[in-house]
Amino acid sequence: MKVKYLIISVLCFTTLHIGAQTEAEERPLSINEGTLIGVGHYNIRNTYMSEIKYTGIGLRILNERMRNTLLLDRRLSSQQIFYVDVSSTQNPAKTIGALSGFVEYSYGYHYRYQPSERFKLLAGSSLNGLLGFIYNTQGSNNPFVLNADVDISISVAGIYNFKIKEFPLTVRYQADLPFIGAAFAPKYGQSYYEIFGLGNYDGIVHFTSFHNKFALRNFLTVDFPLGNFTIRTGYLNKLYYTDINNIQMHHVSHSFMIGFAKEFVTFSGKRLKNKNLYQSSYY
Repeated sequence: MKVKYLIISVLCFTTLHIGAQTEAEERPLSINEGTLIGVGHYNIRNTYMSEIKYTGIGLRILNERMRNTLLLDRRLSSQQIFYVDVSSTQNPAKTIGALSGFVEYSYGYHYRYQPSERFKLLAGSSLNGLLGFIYNTQGSNNPFVLNADVDISISVAGIYNFKIKEFPLTVRYQADLPFIGAAFAPKYGQSYYEIFGLGNYDGIVHFTSFHNKFALRNFLTVDFPLGNFTIRTGYLNKLYYTDINNIQMHHVSHSFMIGFAKEFVTFSGKRLKNKNLYQSSYY
């Protein structure tokens, strides 16, 4: 009789375990998307154009998507970030102005560690590409600067869900640090006409790492509900320094962001309010 009860207990436990596992595995993988707009302070210097730092304000638009994948027992999530920023800056005397614009895209993967139900720790890497320009509106010997690079970054993030008197909040901090890549950089004194007009492409692409480039993106956000919407506010700090061919590039920005976040599944196209119905990489 004891053997019979033991067998029944094992079967019941196994059935419950498989059922729970199947239920978790059948939950659809949702996509978390945020679109934000921000305004902030920009500090720009490129010695190809001028030795002087230009400061002013800039506008940034950012779109981010994050979702879990089926890889590594659903602990591997993908993330893509696309943003555009434009700025209008001036020299310290406010006699010369400059316009700049940058487009950046990154795609990467994070492995999720979950010490508790409320806290997620993400670690991984991403592939990043940047294309931008700086234009001196008053004109000079070199009124235009082109920036283009691609690199691989180390990426870490922490996401914490909590409540203040039943009011839900989600705080996320993420840091991305490029460590290897390649960048476009003309030789000191070389004109763009020599490169693109005469086809002198020799030596304009350079290997980059910590010896000639330091870049860091700090991203802090807070999500909270407002009526039927989820508001995402945040702070984005971008540090970008290069020293290639005796040409130094300095681009620092501080932007305060606000926008909307949403959670949806692709096969139905419907937003789901009950988080138990899907598996989120974010919440």
